Amino acid sequence: PLNATEDRVVGTLHVGSLMKNGEREFVPGILAEAHGQILYVDEINLLEDHIIDLLLDAAATGVCHVEREGMSEEYPSRFVLVGTMNPEEGTLRPQLLDRFGLSVRVTGSLTQQERLVRRQAQFEADAEGFRARFADEGRRLAAQLARAKELYPCVAFPDDVASFSSGLCSEMSIDGYRADIALMRAARAMAALDGRDCATRDDVLSASRFVLPHRLKRSPFEEVSFDDKVLERAMNALEERGLDTHEAKAESSASSMGQKIADLSIEKADEGKK
Repeated sequence: PLNATEDRVVGTLHVGSLMKNGEREFVPGILAEAHGQILYVDEINLLEDHIIDLLLDAAATGVCHVEREGMSEEYPSRFVLVGTMNPEEGTLRPQLLDRFGLSVRVTGSLTQQERLVRRQAQFEADAEGFRARFADEGRRLAAQLARAKELYPCVAFPDDVASFSSGLCSEMSIDGYRADIALMRAARAMAALDGRDCATRDDVLSASRFVLPHRLKRSPFEEVSFDDKVLERAMNALEERGLDTHEAKAESSASSMGQKIADLSIEKADEGKK
């Protein structure tokens, strides 16, 4: 919740036990409850910055360390952090945005076909039957994700792909190395999801659409576009610097890239409807 305090998030002393028995008893906070689960924060841009820092530190290290009134406590806190926000209500500081691995921009459907609400009516009329319609697809996707999770540790990230990934970040003036690490992990995950044991430049280009947009330098409230033209300019700059990008262009032209992202968006939308 937006009004969450630092004590509620990380934990504090049990006041009742302290007042009644004089014993200092530590009570873990939300980060302990989130261990092994998903921690979802709505309107994360409205949360106080020092609270966001606590969440991101725990998400990065997997451990929450608390110092309270002479007590030193530490507990595991490994979770997947998911935050949503409306940029029109304010943005996060660039230092905080950089701490998020992936970002997805969600927009409303504009076409008449997509805006039909028949599925909502069907769900309200027969929720169980509606779920049964998508059960097979859900099981298929779950099995695919399970196989990808098993394959991920074995997915290679060749040196030429790593050089291409770092060069892409450099050409777009991305500060720090978190983007390079996120690109590597996302590209390997995409290869695993596709059943391959080696990531390619095509995977890096696909991952860049989720890793780089929120890291681009911009002025306050400035909208920075990230599309095929931006990637094409970066690849041309890399080619001029001597890094061969012909393989990447052959693997992923602008049109095929747009189609893959569109297909991925449709799959995510269908999953959300389920």
